[in-house]
Amino acid sequence: MKTFLFILAGIISGILGGMGMGGGTLLIPMLTIFFTVPQNIAQSINLVAFIPMSIVVTIINIKGKMIEKKGLLKMIIPAIFTAVLASLAVGRTKNAVLQKSYGVFLIVTGVFFIALTTIKLVKKRKAEKENEK
Repeated sequence: MKTFLFILAGIISGILGGMGMGGGTLLIPMLTIFFTVPQNIAQSINLVAFIPMSIVVTIINIKGKMIEKKGLLKMIIPAIFTAVLASLAVGRTKNAVLQKSYGVFLIVTGVFFIALTTIKLVKKRKAEKENEK
């Protein structure tokens, strides 16, 4: 059963990663909740699993001409630098703090997307009403 759940977690995180949403959003909670993996280990597993997924998805997106190259280095360089700093910080942070921080991150992200979707829906309905006139 545990093997099946690991495979299921991999499939779900692969689907989310392939869609560009970050498979770790689900993989990390699955590992910590269902497999009682410590938060810092779950985050490390997620990063290792992310490498092959991101390579494949990047190749597909390049072939599909879905990557905007303008300004890419301006984002990649600071991201690498802060990723190194964050990984060093995570290694010294207690699991309870990591779990709470990750939980807050997920809640804030969820609220943001709900608000954004609601705003877009309201604008769309408003535009549809104006087109009916």
